[in-house]
Amino acid sequence: MSLLDVVEPDFMRDDELVMLRQSFARFLEREAPPERTARWREQGMVDREFWTKAGEAGFLGVSLPAEYGGGGGDIRHDVVLIDEVVRKEASGFAISLHNGVVSPYFATHGTEEQKRRWIPRLSNGELLAGVAMSEPDVGSDLQKMRTTAIRDGNGYRINGQKTFITNGQLSDLIVVAAKTDPGAGARGVSLLVVETDDAEGFRRGRKLKKIGNEAQDTSELFFDNVWVPADNLLGAEEGQGFRQLMTELPKERLIIALQAMAMIEVAIEETISYVKERRLFGQALIDFQNTQFKLAEAKTEATIARTFVNECLRELHEKRLTTTKASMAKYWISELQGRIVDTCLQMYGGYGYMDEYRIGRMYKDARVTRIYGGANEVMKVVIARSL
Repeated sequence: MSLLDVVEPDFMRDDELVMLRQSFARFLEREAPPERTARWREQGMVDREFWTKAGEAGFLGVSLPAEYGGGGGDIRHDVVLIDEVVRKEASGFAISLHNGVVSPYFATHGTEEQKRRWIPRLSNGELLAGVAMSEPDVGSDLQKMRTTAIRDGNGYRINGQKTFITNGQLSDLIVVAAKTDPGAGARGVSLLVVETDDAEGFRRGRKLKKIGNEAQDTSELFFDNVWVPADNLLGAEEGQGFRQLMTELPKERLIIALQAMAMIEVAIEETISYVKERRLFGQALIDFQNTQFKLAEAKTEATIARTFVNECLRELHEKRLTTTKASMAKYWISELQGRIVDTCLQMYGGYGYMDEYRIGRMYKDARVTRIYGGANEVMKVVIARSL
């Protein structure tokens, strides 16, 4: 039982999940100590060899089907790893993207040949996955994307530009959303898989400099007449891309909520430890009524959030989580994350504004959760449609 006094759901208490968490925690302590994660922040990306080690240790593709070389688990296994990355501050290690967002596209929507071709390499660390949806001036309106993939012989020519792409500098296998029928709106969107090593005309642009999440590589990508074989059309049927994207979005948005929830809990726990030690006017900060009230409010709201996100996770595990409910979780918990981290930072005073304190780094990292995965304003539009 954590600080929040919320009992862990029964479906998350399998011995296998407990052992996975313990094993992964030891891996992060050994391979991602603070001095290494600090270097990742300075260089703007995680070392590629770290991803390889994670694959060799069996932490990549844990929820992918075993018959194709994956770990044979489910979303719960991914959630355990995602939670530990936040708690251990393995900053920049976007396992949530590789495991929880991109790799499932192959398992759920890929053909038999595509599954056998790519899932084993996604699971052993040989291939690092990315997904290219966002474009300049398009934002969350995926129907307005300008990137095209026009049929050329026994393949497609991809032309366009993508931006804000996580793992953009490192990805070996990128799922690209493009218009195979530019005049058909959403029905003209398809997903094509670009293997970057063999893609003539593919270019990685600048690694974008961000105000937070500095260790997470975020880049521009350019496609200049990039040819891919027809076998790289995900699912082998044109016009299915928008449906495929919408199918996976509830899980992506809940993952964002789960990451935000983990950070909320870490922020409260670390702040409580700090205010018990920090003294002001001859007494510990925890003894001031204002401190007690602020932390009481934070714990109460966090408890409500954890209860809600656990219920959403149960529904996702049972394959009945709706887009509306996932949007609620993403919107509300990311907003709460911003408020609680800000409240906690205030209790550190000037030290909270120093990068050497984790609360300051959390403050920077938390801001983007209200934007990516669909801006929270878009989440409200989605929710409003259910009224």
